[in-house]
Amino acid sequence: MGAIVAVVNKNGGNVAETAVAMLKVLKHKGVEAFGVASPTIVKIEKSIESLQNPEITSSVAVGHVFSKILTSDKPQPIKMEDATLVFERRIYQPNVPPSDAEFAAEKLKHFREGNAEALIKNFEGNFAFAVAESERVIAGRDSLGVYPFYCGENVDLAALASERKVLWKIGIKRVYSFPPGHVAVVDKYGFKFKPVKTLIYLRTRQTPMRTAAKKLQRLLEESVKERVSGLREVAVAFSGGLDSSIIAFLAKNLGVDVHLICVSLKNRLEIEYAKEAADALKLPLHVHFYDEKDVEEVIPEVLRIIEEPDPIKTSIGVPVFWMAEKIAEMGFRVMLAGQGADELFGGYKRYLNDYSQHGKEFVQKTIFNDITRMHETNFERDSKICSFHNVELRLPFATYQLAKLAVGLPLQLKIESPDDMLRKVVLRKMGENIGLPHFIVNKPKKAIQYTTGVNKVVKRLAKQEELSMKEYLQKMFQKVFKGIV
Repeated sequence: MGAIVAVVNKNGGNVAETAVAMLKVLKHKGVEAFGVASPTIVKIEKSIESLQNPEITSSVAVGHVFSKILTSDKPQPIKMEDATLVFERRIYQPNVPPSDAEFAAEKLKHFREGNAEALIKNFEGNFAFAVAESERVIAGRDSLGVYPFYCGENVDLAALASERKVLWKIGIKRVYSFPPGHVAVVDKYGFKFKPVKTLIYLRTRQTPMRTAAKKLQRLLEESVKERVSGLREVAVAFSGGLDSSIIAFLAKNLGVDVHLICVSLKNRLEIEYAKEAADALKLPLHVHFYDEKDVEEVIPEVLRIIEEPDPIKTSIGVPVFWMAEKIAEMGFRVMLAGQGADELFGGYKRYLNDYSQHGKEFVQKTIFNDITRMHETNFERDSKICSFHNVELRLPFATYQLAKLAVGLPLQLKIESPDDMLRKVVLRKMGENIGLPHFIVNKPKKAIQYTTGVNKVVKRLAKQEELSMKEYLQKMFQKVFKGIV
């Protein structure tokens, strides 16, 4: 596990030192190696200082920051016949030999542009990659965009990286999220994107509840199995609600040693619900409490990691930071979480207002748009936070097949009416079918920023400075990234 960069000099100049400078921004605890490569030469060192003046002359370069999660993970870039590859995260394919990156290198070996499309189209996973060829880079990202990947260009450079701040550092101010399910050719002319595996909005077909719940269960069981394959133990970000309980229940049924992690400010009622749910699931729960001072102290670090001063994302990012931190301290390397379920199955309360005011078709389109933006609203934030703590985030709900199923379901299998305070109808039916207790199945959706009390604290901190939350976080963001943004 780690981070990747790629850069092309549009004027033909040498970018080796630029690539090293990009890697330096990604340096954090737990890093074991740094690598940089032209299309023909690979240099890998244990420290970023050893990569200074890498003796590479090329207008195209890729780089990698290496932190080991699985024993099969190896430092990169990988040398191919006349190109080099950097690849990050996972391909969920049975018997991938011997590592995800080497599997990808083998698939990309010949006719790389076409094979890059085939890699995205034919293999389930959460990943991004960049191949350095003579005078160009070929890059791609999985269909839902769980792994963070950003791109941008200026007059001289076109570049990609796992974090926005890397591109800001080299003078690229307008940074965009690389579109999921796309391949890009990057050369002296900039970026040329091609959609490969993306979701399409279609009118829904009537589907019996029994059929939909059964198919959902099969796909989710398969997804959880793929994401715990080869693991003896795993941590689950746990709230006691439907989504995390389903994930924990299915992982436990696969024989994995499951530990539930819950964080909160002190004296919050939701902790009692989490304890009750953990007892019902017969799984160990690890609860960690924080106070207002902890919130204030961690906000600058969270802003630095998530790279935007959004009030909602920050209020969610704080408890995710705490969870990932505790999971790392406990020695776990992989965290499962339920992100994606609310978008897929209509979990957000705001959909009810849309239903009342604009009708079914409007809500269906809103849900579809939310599904296609999950990478920007949730996945990138949480993946970067977990990576900071050397924890790999895996999201069983975030699969192309599950998203495709959800997009095709009629609205009544998600939200029965404008008065449906529970929502996620088919997911609750599935939870009932697999044997979850009724108090979990029927637990109302409550967002983590409210259940933990973090949102209220951030508001209070802003008010003390006579600022709105947005103004308060923007002010702090400017301090964190002074001279960069």
